[in-house]
Amino acid sequence: MTLIQTPFDARSTAAEVLAGVDLSGKRMIVTGGASGLGTETVRALAGAGAEVTVATRRPDAGSALAQLPGVRVAALDLADPASVQAFVASWTGPLHALVANAGIMAVPTRELSPAGWELQLATNFLGHFQLAHGLHDALRAAGNSRVVVVSSGVQRSSPVDLDDLHFERRPYDPWAAYGQSKTAGVLLAAGIARNWAGEAITANALAPGFIHTNLQRLISPETMRAMGAMDEDGKLITPEYYKTPEQGAATSVLLAGSPLVEGVTGRYFEDNQEAEVVAGGPDVRRGVAEWAVDPVAADRLWSLALETL
Repeated sequence: MTLIQTPFDARSTAAEVLAGVDLSGKRMIVTGGASGLGTETVRALAGAGAEVTVATRRPDAGSALAQLPGVRVAALDLADPASVQAFVASWTGPLHALVANAGIMAVPTRELSPAGWELQLATNFLGHFQLAHGLHDALRAAGNSRVVVVSSGVQRSSPVDLDDLHFERRPYDPWAAYGQSKTAGVLLAAGIARNWAGEAITANALAPGFIHTNLQRLISPETMRAMGAMDEDGKLITPEYYKTPEQGAATSVLLAGSPLVEGVTGRYFEDNQEAEVVAGGPDVRRGVAEWAVDPVAADRLWSLALETL
């Protein structure tokens, strides 16, 4: 299979990716759109003419974005099935793109969601699974719609343990749980591509790269210093390999709105290019792990998640 290539790279911004693209009449949702990458994703999509709903746990945080033409803000807590159901019930009309951007990272101790799922898996995967299923008819009604899952390169470090999803038997580790949740996100895109094939709904996943956002708020100073992202005084610094939020959002808007990937589904992208499938492991620096696109794992995880609906 030939990998999809675009004229953009790691330093391209979201606005550059959508330059000249007209998204007028397109209705889109960006979860976690009130901060970080989500905000820049919203700005770029709305700037291209899309009607964008910012779905966020803290609607007040999106008040500035709500001043932009075509942007509205709605409450959504992905870890709470009742909140997801309420959001779905409030949606009317077609949906052209769902950008599953919201997430949490490295929760230090094992916590469970109201549905009994490990919190990172509940937020980063299950909430988006339930949201996509609840909006399935709206996506289908659009006639040509896209689901975009913001994952992470950490999917290369941790497969999904389908026999112990919630760390009931194995020791809880914040990074193992985060990695599992991000692998699950790639499997979500694969599951949608497999199960909704023929419905004019595409689904792809991506890694945005390293960016300073609120997502890192739970990471220890020691880890941040080891990454070269914090000095000895606790001040953030930006290593050369980091991106700006505008650059980090580029691959999200590519998959959500660019005609360059029309009809593409079940793929994984990095730096605005499709990534190759690789063997996972802690020393692998690029690509998507084999276990993150394994159709058997995608089907099993899909079945387990269906039981929660």
